[in-house]
Amino acid sequence: MATSSFYKPLFLVKCSIEKRPSYVSHNNSHHNHFNIPIASAFKKMAMIGLPEFPKIVATSAVRLVDVFVDSFFEFIDQPLLPSQNNFAPVEELGETMVVTNNIDGHIPNGFPEGVYIRNGPNPLFGGLKSTNSIFGKTSHVWVEGEGMLHALYFNYNNNNNNWTVLYNNRHVETETYKLEKQRNKPSFLPAIQGDSLAILFAYLLNLLRFGKVNKYISNTNVFEHSGKFYSVAESHIPQEIDIFTLKTLRNWDVNGAWNRPFCSHPKKAPGTGELVTLGISPILPFCELGIISADGKKLDHKVDLKLNRCTLCHELGVTQRYNVIMDFPLTIDLLRLVKGEQLIRYDKDEYARIGVMPRYGDASSIKWFEVEPNCTFHIINSFEEGHEVVVRGCRSLDSLIPGPHPSSNEFDCLSRCYEWRLNMETGEVKERSLIGPKVVYMDFPMVNENFMGIKNRYAYTQVVDPPASSTQDVPKYGGLAKLYFEESSSENLFMGDKQHDEDPIRVEYHMFEKNTFCSGAAFVPKDGGVEEDDGWIISFVHNEDNAISQVHIIDGKKLSGEAVAKITLPCRVPYGFHGAFMPISFQASH
Repeated sequence: MATSSFYKPLFLVKCSIEKRPSYVSHNNSHHNHFNIPIASAFKKMAMIGLPEFPKIVATSAVRLVDVFVDSFFEFIDQPLLPSQNNFAPVEELGETMVVTNNIDGHIPNGFPEGVYIRNGPNPLFGGLKSTNSIFGKTSHVWVEGEGMLHALYFNYNNNNNNWTVLYNNRHVETETYKLEKQRNKPSFLPAIQGDSLAILFAYLLNLLRFGKVNKYISNTNVFEHSGKFYSVAESHIPQEIDIFTLKTLRNWDVNGAWNRPFCSHPKKAPGTGELVTLGISPILPFCELGIISADGKKLDHKVDLKLNRCTLCHELGVTQRYNVIMDFPLTIDLLRLVKGEQLIRYDKDEYARIGVMPRYGDASSIKWFEVEPNCTFHIINSFEEGHEVVVRGCRSLDSLIPGPHPSSNEFDCLSRCYEWRLNMETGEVKERSLIGPKVVYMDFPMVNENFMGIKNRYAYTQVVDPPASSTQDVPKYGGLAKLYFEESSSENLFMGDKQHDEDPIRVEYHMFEKNTFCSGAAFVPKDGGVEEDDGWIISFVHNEDNAISQVHIIDGKKLSGEAVAKITLPCRVPYGFHGAFMPISFQASH
């Protein structure tokens, strides 16, 4: 893995019917934006690595570069607005704390033993940084910051017939986390946003000093495969985590077979348990797909998808037979940076397409369906229905990563639930908003994992609070929603009518009190549950008026009802990204 760091993306990241024909292709005929000298230069650097010098010479050179950085670069704290206080980092607890006595309500019957865990940014040294230098300014963007895991453990004692609930938090200790902790000061220069010359020098100086162009922050998601647990962000390979202590154990490169990042949402293939992932890079090959065996020990398939641009693929979809690839115009382009433009940019005038690929196919087997330009980070679910592959996601018309030419509508960067129907025989595409003309912004979707890749009736999302989000660049989620895909909304439901494709679906809401917001919501299937929505939504919730953080458990069948349990936590939990509930045996921990 000595040279693998050069392949890391230079970013993090980090959810009316229209019927028309679609272009279906088995090749990539769009203009190649990245066949440029700088990409070749970066690739050659990666292949040959840095020259080897005697250790004393190398150490002296690094010290000289450090002196240069210390002399000409000033690290500055990025200020937070009062409405952004819960984005500020917190300290590690250092020990697990019992919170059983802090439960308002009760843990419901059928709730499984396990851990509810959420990932999110928790920057070192007090917060995100900017730098001033002779080359200009650079700054972190809001999705950066070292990952911190927040975990709530539910342990049932059969002898006493009672629950023990415990809470802990801990940073994900990547290589770059350890490096900065050892130095005890901000060291990596921000390299995402700012003046292009300053960004180029940040890459170069980070590379010379640390052998890496940017930090590995591992702050986006947590997933399980073959009984092991991993933290991930699409800027690096995953880190294996001890689920009981939250200790970072090692990087997971599938026994040396995978040498590039993971997408933040790898998916288990229905029926086989294989793990399907994507890895992107700002240099060729821009995107590769991998399939990892169900036991997690080997990489069974790896293929270059031969994309003509580096699309920021945060997630992929799976069905029973296919992989679903979202090639949308949010891209990373080194040439733009050299020209003084933005490294990461959403371009609404560029093409957008969805690829459907046989599970073990290659680039030539992908069927591409052109769709209306959009920016979709999160897929709700994808499945096969007749001759169609159905993809549902949280679709926006702009990017949450700020750009030089923002949309005239400040809420275009927020997502609405959407559906694409891709006909594998005719090439036809049907697109529609699932909610209809009603403007409700939603993201961070979740489904019963037992229905991933197959047709499902229900999904859940976090609901954006637009007024609370309008004062900052970061959305806040003031509620939860349940989507009923097979039921029409009450406004369009008539006695005896059958739902039509163009009808908005029914949506049920659970809204929090004023100035209270959630993050990392997940679905918890009921032990012995029969129906798809037998279970609960669990979520971290923070009240900004009293600065109290809780975990709420809400009935998945009656989402609009009161929470069945509210668990008050011993410290503030900052807003974060994705959460998951992992059934575990506490016998194993002993």
